[in-house]
Amino acid sequence: MTKAGRTYSVLLVSAARKINTALMSFLPGERFDPVTVVDTAGRARRTMTEREYDLVIINAPLPDEFGRKLAVDFCDGSERVVLLMVRSDVYEDISIAMTPHGVLTARRPMDTGMLEQLLNTMCSVRERLRGFQKKTLTLEEKMEEIRLVNKAKWALIESCHMTEESAHRYIQKQAMDQCVSKRDVAKNIIKLYS
Repeated sequence: MTKAGRTYSVLLVSAARKINTALMSFLPGERFDPVTVVDTAGRARRTMTEREYDLVIINAPLPDEFGRKLAVDFCDGSERVVLLMVRSDVYEDISIAMTPHGVLTARRPMDTGMLEQLLNTMCSVRERLRGFQKKTLTLEEKMEEIRLVNKAKWALIESCHMTEESAHRYIQKQAMDQCVSKRDVAKNIIKLYS
C-alpha cells in the first residue's frame, strides 16, 4: 500500500507483450492491485462488466479495434481514469479528439520518467474524481431528504389541515425534540398519514 493506504486497480489493454512486460514493472503490487491484462477490446469490455477499475491503460492499436472508442466508452459517465497510448505519428490528432472525452493520451515510445509521471497523474486525477463522487452522493442524499420532508409536509397539510409553514415547523420541532433527523421524522409522518 501507499503511504496514504490507497491502492489502484488497473486494467491494461494491450496486445504487445514487450510493452506489457515493461508496463508491469511500473505497476508494483503495493500501489497497483489488482492489475489485469487483456489483449483485445472485446475482452476488456467483458472484464469491465465483472469488476470496476480505477485506472485503464490502453495500448493502441488493438487487434479488434484501434482503441479510441474503447477509451471513450470507459471514460464516459465513470470515475475511472483512462490513458490511451498511441504511436507518435498519430498522437496529435488522437489527443485532440480524446481531450473532450476526458481521455488522457500519451505518445509511444516514452521514457520511464514520463511513464512514472503519467501514472502519478492518473492516481491524482482518480483521487480528485473520488472527491467529486463523495460530494455527489452527499448532494443526492440531501435532495432525497428534501423530497421526503416535502412529501411529509403535504401529508400534514392534507391530513391535519396545517399550513406549509406550520408543517415545516412541526417537522423541525419533532426532529429536535426526538433528537433524530428530519428525514426520520418525515418517514414516520409519511407512514402515519399515507
